[in-house]
Order: sequence, then structure tokens, then C-alpha cells
Amino acid sequence: MPNTTKYALEMSLKKMLQHKPLDKITIQDLTADCGISRMAFYYHFKDIYDLVEWSCIEDGRKALQGKKTYDTWQEGMLQIFEAVIENKTFIMNVCRAVERSKLERYLYELTYHLIADVVEEKCADVRLAKEDKEFIAEFYKYGFVGIMLDWIDRGMREDYARIVEKMSITLHGNIVHSIHNFEESAQGL
Repeated sequence: MPNTTKYALEMSLKKMLQHKPLDKITIQDLTADCGISRMAFYYHFKDIYDLVEWSCIEDGRKALQGKKTYDTWQEGMLQIFEAVIENKTFIMNVCRAVERSKLERYLYELTYHLIADVVEEKCADVRLAKEDKEFIAEFYKYGFVGIMLDWIDRGMREDYARIVEKMSITLHGNIVHSIHNFEESAQGL
């Protein structure tokens, strides 16, 4: 497995975050815990924040595995919320130690790919410009991420399954409707 060292460093970081804030963890702490050299760390990451970002993206990728279709997006969102809950200490430390814009960027990227795949699927029989598809995905991405960030800011206390259910009710048919509206606009109707 080519990423064994990366995963070991991620596990070490998450373990240490149970007892220390992110800004008190050093590369020396991580490499000593993993039994690797500092050079091995720098082969994979430029700094601890690079490791944090990689960990967030990797956790999100695992959470979404194959759940990026119209019929499965809700399950994908549930899995993202579950991944955040499972890594609550990690996420809360990241929120305190990293610029909010970095966390937002990670969530935007993760959510955009989920929604973009749904939009692409629903455009299979529709001739819609690439920039229109991207706009639709961007629009819904901001709503998803805003709701998740508010939930994180409130300490992740609310039932995330209910939040995803409300998102589903709100969005039911809206992506398809947006695609249809863009299609009609492009045809001058």
C-alpha cells in the first residue's frame, strides 16, 4: 500500500489530538510516534497543516465512496456528517487552529464533487452548457456547506440525519428543475 506512511501519520495526529491542541503537536511528535524519520514526513507533507488537509480530503473521499448519484446523494451526505462526528475531536481542533476559509474550501471541494456528479447524471439527456452545470452545482454546494458549518459551529449537537432529511425535502426535484430552467433559457423559451 503506497500510502501506509500517510495513514500512519494521520492516525498518529488524530490520536495526539485527543490530548493536545493542534498548535502544540510537532512534526517530531508525529514522527517519533510513527517510528519514522522527519525526512519521511517531508517526503509526503510540507507541514502539519498539509497533513491535516490531506486527512480531511481522504476522510471525505472514504465517506462518499460511490454515493454521488441522484438516488444516493442523501446517503453520501449522511456519510459525510458521520465522518465528521467520528472525527469530532479532530474537526473541532482543526476549526480552532486553521483558518475557517481552509475548512470551507475542503467542504466546498468535497460537496461540489458530490453535487456535480448528480447534476451531470441528470443532464444525460439534456444539452446544457458546462458553465451552466457548474453554476447549478456551485449554487447548491454553498447551501450544503453553510448548513454543515452552522452544525459544526453549534457543537454538532443536532441530529444530523434529520438535517440531511430536511435538505432532501428542500431539494427534492430542485436540481432537475434548475436544469430544466437553464435548458429553457438556453432555448429562448
